[in-house]
Amino acid sequence: MNQLENNSRRNSSASRNGRRVSDKSGSRPAARSTAARGGASGSRSRNTSSYRSSQSGRGNSYQSSRRGTTHRRRKGPDYTKIALIGVILIVVITCIALALKGRKPSPEETEAVTTEAVETEMQKEVRVDGITITGMSRSQAREAVLAEFPWSMTVSYGEDTYQVTDLMAAKVDALLDEIYSGEPEEDYTLDTTGLEEQAAAEAAACAAKWDKKAKNGSISSFDKEKNQFVFAGEENGFAIDQEKLASDILAAVEKKDFDASIEAAGAVVSPEITAASAKEKYKTISSVTTNTTANKNRNTNVRLAAEAINGTVLQPGEEFSFNGVVGQRTEAKGYKGAAAYNNGEVVQEIGGGVCQISTTLYNAVYRAGLEISFRRSHTFEPNYITPGQDATVSWEQPDFKFINNSSTAIGIRASYADQKATVSIYGIPILEEGIKWDLVSEKVEELDPPAPTYEEDQTLQPGVEEIKSAGTKGSRWQTYKVVYKDGKEISRELDHKTTYKGHAPVIRRNTTGIVLAPEETTTSAETPVPTVDGMPEGYVPGDVITTLPVEGGTGSQGPGVSTSAPAPSAEPSVSASSAAVKPSEAENAGPDSPGAVVPAGQGPDGGGAVIAPLKPE
Repeated sequence: MNQLENNSRRNSSASRNGRRVSDKSGSRPAARSTAARGGASGSRSRNTSSYRSSQSGRGNSYQSSRRGTTHRRRKGPDYTKIALIGVILIVVITCIALALKGRKPSPEETEAVTTEAVETEMQKEVRVDGITITGMSRSQAREAVLAEFPWSMTVSYGEDTYQVTDLMAAKVDALLDEIYSGEPEEDYTLDTTGLEEQAAAEAAACAAKWDKKAKNGSISSFDKEKNQFVFAGEENGFAIDQEKLASDILAAVEKKDFDASIEAAGAVVSPEITAASAKEKYKTISSVTTNTTANKNRNTNVRLAAEAINGTVLQPGEEFSFNGVVGQRTEAKGYKGAAAYNNGEVVQEIGGGVCQISTTLYNAVYRAGLEISFRRSHTFEPNYITPGQDATVSWEQPDFKFINNSSTAIGIRASYADQKATVSIYGIPILEEGIKWDLVSEKVEELDPPAPTYEEDQTLQPGVEEIKSAGTKGSRWQTYKVVYKDGKEISRELDHKTTYKGHAPVIRRNTTGIVLAPEETTTSAETPVPTVDGMPEGYVPGDVITTLPVEGGTGSQGPGVSTSAPAPSAEPSVSASSAAVKPSEAENAGPDSPGAVVPAGQGPDGGGAVIAPLKPE
């Protein structure tokens, strides 16, 4: 073997020496070894001769070819294009690298990495409730444990079934976290303790599904022929025994009976008020009367509106809508044309004057303790109620709404007779005994009347003006919620602010320059000032017609209002105060628009955002 290596080295050296000699002499290199030169001299001579002949032939042919023909060279590569492509590739690769470097991994990728990091197989011999998890990853161990203890617990009541939420999955996860995060022990047992809150929540969910609230005895309808409310019998309720059900769930979990079927138990719940006791408890808890006018058409409308709401019964939580109950005021229903406001102008409108019923109802509802959900005031001051305590309505808006926030049904009694409109609330008293709520309004500012309007009168001399009507000022009012206890005022707070427009003066003048004698002019008969919102002919806003005292307090009810309690009857009557009023909602108006009811502290100078009413009747 050493001999072969030595021969190889000598041959390599000879070869290198031969190349160096050839390089220096300029001739072809010599043979790689002396033995090779000697042993193949004849052959080498022949090869050399052949080589030279071949070279000479190729040379002559080449020279002849160059002389006889035009030489064509192959076209080389386009290095400019190659360089451009290379630059583009470099830019694309750089952009991709930067994008990958700046991109945050998605939650799925993060979870995969985290899972991969913790998904190590258990090398030690470990058992969970007899289940060997050796050689398993954490997720595999979880599947094995849950497969051995599947959750399918149910609760049933009658033919209905409730699927109980898996309460052990979180326990299994916590145990595996402990096993795979430290030095594990050989044996573990599932922990079934500490689930009291979860079991109680499941019992409460069953109760929400199957409990039935007991119904108190109360009025259910109104018999128009007998002119009285009809009482309905009480209804029993049912309540799941949540404490027992939660205990049964915990007992099944403790036994690791995770597919248990538990039957819920409960008990009948009796109503707080029976039908017999309801008849004794029900009474007229508030009653308000307002004065109307001598206008027959208007009084017809007031009467029809009163008849429409009379006998209405509202169940607990139900909302009353004046427009929803009364409906559209039409001639087919018997409503007459009477003066009403349309965008601040006095017009003859079918159903004009029904606002007196909505206003009277509002005052009765307030003092009864019911929740006002929507109300607006008129554009101009009314006279049948203290300004600030009115509730305008029109079809379809604005509306007047309130909610029965008591625990029993309430009824509405309404009537018209002898130029008086009366609305009463019939129910079980809502406020505490001895507590009465009242509304008290006061004028805080007078506003200048609008710019005058002019009428042409050619009987006047040019330059002469006569006042047809002086107009009236507008006003701002503040209305307070006053609470009395046993007849003594105990609190007073601002409830809302209201702004009313004034009436523009009307002035006669002659701008034609032509004066006619009275008999030369055609004039229509003098039309009396229409009755608007309870204002009698010739009424000037601010005039007091009648002021009646407030039972249990000293607040002024304003003109034409009576809130005294009626005499005892088949339906006992007592005066009642009212719950807090929810101010009307602000829509499409600025802070200076008239005729709005607003919450205190939200408008200009601490007032509310004032709302201009739509077409009040």
